[in-house]
Amino acid sequence: MASAAEQLAANLNFDAFAKATELHKRIWFTLWAMVVYRLGTYIPIPGIDPVAFQEAFSGQAQGILGMFNMFSGGAVQRMAIFALNVMPYISASIIVQLLGTVYPPWEKLRKEGGEAGRKTLNQYTRYLTVVLAIFQSLSIAVGLSQSPGLVEHPGLFFIVSTVVTLTGGTMFLMWLGEQITSRGVGNGISLIIFAGIVAVLPQYVVQALELTRTGSMTAGVLIVIVVLAVVVTMAIVFMERSQRRLLVQYPKRQVGNRMFGGDTSFLPLKINTSGVIPPIFASSLLLLPATAMGFAVTADLPEWLQWLPFAVGQLQHGQPLFVVLYGLLIVFFCFFYTSVVFNPEDTAENLRKYGGFLPGIRPGKRTAEYLDYVLTRLTVIGAAYIAAVCLLPEILIGALGTQQFYLGGTSLLIVVSVTMDTVAQIQSHLLAHQYEGLIKKSKLRGRGRN
Repeated sequence: MASAAEQLAANLNFDAFAKATELHKRIWFTLWAMVVYRLGTYIPIPGIDPVAFQEAFSGQAQGILGMFNMFSGGAVQRMAIFALNVMPYISASIIVQLLGTVYPPWEKLRKEGGEAGRKTLNQYTRYLTVVLAIFQSLSIAVGLSQSPGLVEHPGLFFIVSTVVTLTGGTMFLMWLGEQITSRGVGNGISLIIFAGIVAVLPQYVVQALELTRTGSMTAGVLIVIVVLAVVVTMAIVFMERSQRRLLVQYPKRQVGNRMFGGDTSFLPLKINTSGVIPPIFASSLLLLPATAMGFAVTADLPEWLQWLPFAVGQLQHGQPLFVVLYGLLIVFFCFFYTSVVFNPEDTAENLRKYGGFLPGIRPGKRTAEYLDYVLTRLTVIGAAYIAAVCLLPEILIGALGTQQFYLGGTSLLIVVSVTMDTVAQIQSHLLAHQYEGLIKKSKLRGRGRN
């Protein structure tokens, strides 16, 4: 017999969606927030020459700046007020979470602080976001000032105004993402990155067709890219929906003359517990030093820094060093973030508290060890899957020499995963609305009988 949740899910239809007025408000708020974000990616920072910058950017678009431009929805290409996007916030989140595992006061806040501790760490993340945004925007402002023809009136005023504008843009996007999470549908930060990638997808499609038309890329390579994109999308959907279901049993309890309990349920463990966080974190860490080095090599370097241009060249798509570092960071963040979001000891303690147990496994410490064992094996599979999805296009770029066109597996992973998560949240809101409707009907029937 189907459970109550499954019966509700089977009854979801357009009529149920039409009656969910609260969900309508959330969806409209999310859409308007995305419109505001997209408008900001077209407003250039003050004092920049858009035509000259566009010409300068076209010569660097195939490298790490191209990836940065993709995540920002084309804002870097136009040097807009949202050019930094939410990357400083993501970098700050990485640092705070890493310190939360090794710095005792923050570790205590994370484990024992509850909701208050979580809010305190979030506040530290915001402060660190400001610092990183100032650092990155200052590097950009100085680099633009030292490049002839890009700035109409270079100087201190331009540097200060650029730092204020870009930092303010990042802080606004951070606030907008938090508002989407609380008042809209889906994870706000992920949706902002999702919107940026989707916005530039048509540009990459047109670029691929143009490269094929001019002969810069053969039709065979284009077919391989299309087939690869379809296969990767199917693999992402399959893996994101895959999970290991552990059987949980609850013993029977006698209360008076009646027996309660004896039910069974499942503890679902996703193969990819960390979601899209590992590739986003890995990309953010690679973008941060690469961006700084990219501006550094534009100036006259002293003799002891002559190795910087070579290092920047190795941090380009398809290069062995980039592939190796990207893969290692993805695997590291898969295990790290899984350990942050899922604690086997807490889960085992909650099962013991409510009388649940895994068949054949003693409650308490043995259950925690078994959960950790299963989760580690699942994370190995999940890390291999994410690394394969993100690195396969990188290897293809190096093997086929398609450096002129880049649409990585990272972007597909983010787009597909965020779409699935958002749809799941919409369905959960519909289920909640249906459940509230059933409760109201049962109360009205009870009043009618009385």
